[in-house]
Amino acid sequence: MATIRFIYGLICFISFFGHWQFDSHLLTKKAASDKIITIAQSQIGVTETSRKGQEAIKQYLNYVNIKTDAAWCAAFVSWVYKEAGYQEPRTAWSPALFPKLKQTLNPQKGDILGIYFVKLERIAHCGLVEQTYHDWVVSIEGNTNVSGSRNGDGVYRKWRHKRGISKYARWLPKNVN
Repeated sequence: MATIRFIYGLICFISFFGHWQFDSHLLTKKAASDKIITIAQSQIGVTETSRKGQEAIKQYLNYVNIKTDAAWCAAFVSWVYKEAGYQEPRTAWSPALFPKLKQTLNPQKGDILGIYFVKLERIAHCGLVEQTYHDWVVSIEGNTNVSGSRNGDGVYRKWRHKRGISKYARWLPKNVN
């Protein structure tokens, strides 16, 4: 009887340990996207009108080798990824964030969203997916404003309908996300 209990206990332990390993992989995936979003959230409220905000925006632009005033939504996204420990993406050009191999149809936390502007015939604004909720995406975006402009004054949390988003890209390494 003791042998059976021991064997049963061993099976339960192995079973638990096996699940624990699987769950730890999920935790790694979650931790990577959570880190990206936590960094992005820490920047909400940065604006071009405050001295501290101007310094932060200069850091975003410097990271992508832009030394003058410029649109900075893609620089913001790139900087957030850098702060989370990733070397890519690193661009100030929002269309460059959506190469075919990075595109996804199923947005997840930490992915990048792109908004297409007909007048410019290209993606001309981007942000980070914080969460999805039915047909809506909650994002954190740099160089926007309360109304969601592509040429705004700060970092904001936005609610965008999925129909208004042209593309999503997943830049986290495949072994992480």
